[in-house]
Amino acid sequence: MKYSGWPEPGELVVGEIDEIADFGVFVDLDQYEEKRGLCHISEVASGWIKNVRDHVREGQTVVAKVLEVDQSSNQIDLSIKDVNEHQRKETIQDWKNERKADNWMLIALGEDVDDDRYTAVANALLREYDSLYDAFEAAAISGLEALEDVDVDDDAAEAIVDAARENVSVPYVDVTGYVDLESTAADGVDDVKTALEAAEGNGEIPDGVELDVGYVGSPEYRIKVRAPDYKTAEDELEAAAERAREAIESAGGAGSFHRERREDDE
Repeated sequence: MKYSGWPEPGELVVGEIDEIADFGVFVDLDQYEEKRGLCHISEVASGWIKNVRDHVREGQTVVAKVLEVDQSSNQIDLSIKDVNEHQRKETIQDWKNERKADNWMLIALGEDVDDDRYTAVANALLREYDSLYDAFEAAAISGLEALEDVDVDDDAAEAIVDAARENVSVPYVDVTGYVDLESTAADGVDDVKTALEAAEGNGEIPDGVELDVGYVGSPEYRIKVRAPDYKTAEDELEAAAERAREAIESAGGAGSFHRERREDDE
């Protein structure tokens, strides 16, 4: 997706060097429709430059900082030297992500989707998310719930979720904790089983979260949680342990949560 407007001063943009002159280089901006910027030779690299071709080449993809924009003269002044390595890597990664998201949009809406339809859906996603990539990542994790506030029709929403879950590699965080569950009642084994079922959430774990409860060695049980981010993983781990503790204590037993094993795994 290319933006139809103009970049802002201070913005980092990605483009391809399409012409080199003695006084500088021209950069075709990848993210903006029909926009081309000029990087003066003094902004190509630090220090004295004898030959600009020693620093850049035609066809090279670069990250540049927008210095000035003059819409009346259709001029965009750029600086390559003002972009540090961290900024360059981060901007390139974001650019690559958006190219992936463009492809996912075509998978969802169809290769022959018309421009108006594509733009309408993309803008609706961008009103709720910082980027199309973020929107697809959220859809892969949370399904239709991620698009509840996005102003698109049901067909588009379902297609976006399907495309996201087929193509987006979702980052996950794994956390582990342990609960001790004890009951001296005659049916104490059943009480522990009930507590473990409570820990597992009785089928009500949120979308995008995986939770597994396993036996370690009586009275110790392991709870593993996989979630899209650390806070969610920690919250679900603590909630699972709390459900188990409440269930066993309501049956007259005792429960406790701890982060490390009492003994090393066999």
